[in-house]
Formats: sequence, C-alpha cells, structure tokens
Amino acid sequence: MKRRNFIKNASLSGVGLAIGTALTNCTNKTSEDSQKEKSIVTTAKKSLPLVIATWNFHNATSKAWETLQSGKSALDAIEQGCMVEEADVKNVTVGKGALPDRDGNVTLDACIMNSKGDCGSVVYLQNITHAISVARKVMEDTPHVMLAGKGAEQFAYEKGFKKENLLTESSKKAWEEWKVKSEYKPIINIENHDTIGMLTVDKNGDICGGCTTSGLAYKMAGRVGDSPIIGAGLFVDNEVGGAVATGLGEEVAKTVGSFLVVELMRQGKTPQEACEEAIKRIVSKPNSNYKDFQVAYIAVNKKGETGSYSIHKNFSMSKVQDGKSENIQSDYFLKEKE
Repeated sequence: MKRRNFIKNASLSGVGLAIGTALTNCTNKTSEDSQKEKSIVTTAKKSLPLVIATWNFHNATSKAWETLQSGKSALDAIEQGCMVEEADVKNVTVGKGALPDRDGNVTLDACIMNSKGDCGSVVYLQNITHAISVARKVMEDTPHVMLAGKGAEQFAYEKGFKKENLLTESSKKAWEEWKVKSEYKPIINIENHDTIGMLTVDKNGDICGGCTTSGLAYKMAGRVGDSPIIGAGLFVDNEVGGAVATGLGEEVAKTVGSFLVVELMRQGKTPQEACEEAIKRIVSKPNSNYKDFQVAYIAVNKKGETGSYSIHKNFSMSKVQDGKSENIQSDYFLKEKE
C-alpha cells in the first residue's frame, strides 16, 4: 500500500500537467478520462489523516481516528487515544492498574508534542491516571517542558485532576508474588502490552505525537525510562515526520532513538529505512546484549508513509488510514540471524 500511495501521489503532478495542456489546446476529455483523473486525485487525498501506534492498541487508535474525524486536532487525537489505554486496568504497563516499582508504587511517565515543536512531559507521577493529559497541561500552561514527582502531582491537582489509587488488586497481587524472589530482568513483549506511543497526522499534514507508560515492572524507585524524554521516546518535526519508541528505555535513551529516526528521514530515508537503521545502531554497539531485550520504533513522514521495526519478533503497529483499521506485524532484526 505504501508503494501504491507513493505512485498515486506522484501521479498528481502528471494529472495537473495533463489538465493544463488540455485547456491550452482546447481539447475536450471524455467522461471516462475525467472519471479516471477524479479517481486518482480522490484516492491520493485519502492518505491523510492517519493514526499509528505501538502494539495492538486497536481501541486507542480507533478513538484517535474518531477524534480526528469529528474535526478536532491531531493533538486532541493523541490525548484521547492514549487516555483509552491509561484507563484500561487490564493493560499492566500503562496508567491505572499498571505493575508497580519494587516498593509497590505505581509511577507514570508521559510526554506529548505538537506540530509547532512545543512539548510537555511528566516523570515519576503518582496517583493520577491520565499522565498524558497532565503532560499536555505542562506544555500549554507552564513555561517548562518537564515536571517530576511530587511537583508534577501537585501541578495536576491544581489543574483539577483527581487523586486515585492506581494499584489495583490484581497488580498488587502480582507485585507480592514477585517479592518472594525479587528477581529483576526485562521481559520481552510482555503479553504484547507495553508503552503506547502514538503519532497522528491530520488532513493538513500536521503531525503530533505522544507516549505514556508506567515503565518497567518492579523497577527501582525513581527510575525513568525513555518514554517521557523528548528525542528519546518521542520526537516530531513537522517538516519531516515523527517517531516513537517502545521497549527497554535505557537502550533507546543511549541512542536518542526517536530523534535519530526523524533525522534519518530528513536525510531522505523512508520511515521504514529509518526505523531499521535506528535499531541497527543499538544492536551494533560493542558488547550489546540485544538478544535479552526488545526495542521497537514506529514512524511516519509528511507523505503519510509509515514504517516499523524491532529487534525481536512479535512487535506490531496499529494503524488507521483511509478509514481502514489494521494491526501490522513488524519486520525485525533477529530474523536475519535465524
């Protein structure tokens, strides 16, 4: 579909030349020819708007798409889509019901970025379900980019957010079972649920993005991953495209992964090529133990082309474009080693 959309977009310039020549020569086109041109133009325009997100978060992308279709902004779509997963207590790595740190505290990280380059972030936020919404308030209502811990929590209360206990009975039980051995290691593709990173492009081609997560289960108290860090977990350049990351945040942060993906697209790479190169930067590092952790990227450019790539298999990207919702299994690096 990507190649087909590219060809159709390229065809528009040819259509314009044909129409101009026809008018100059006073040549009448047949109704069949006119219908073909109309079909080409209409099909090309359907490539925008679009929504993509990490993993099989169908409900989140559907909500974001619905928000776009209602006439709201790409930023509104990001917030509304991410909020779906934050409120889903069955998703143990985002929002309410997420698995806690080693001390039993659920702490959330999130960031959001608009098409103008403005951004907001919260780290180590407790007792507030919708971290993505607090991040947006940081962006819009403060002179800062990032608020942390108790400061972020107090700011949320001042903005009208309600205090909630984010540790559900099921998450508490899982934590108590973990404490028996207290073994810590990253788990690859936790039940296909992980950080939700989302990118939206509206009908005008403006790009926005967001990430929200509770981070690694049973992490050390105070640990912050890549998700709320602009340039690592998320980056948007409205002239080029956007990218988001998921997986082991420490490895993403070391390579400033999402910024790297966007810069590679700026240099002319497709979103797919850029995601693949960013993963190879991680696995090619000296003494990398990449077989023991997962990292994945998704990306979109101004043309509405998308890409995704991961280290291990079973990562997927949710996508809504031209009104079609689908979950796309990502290509992955270790396939080359199988």
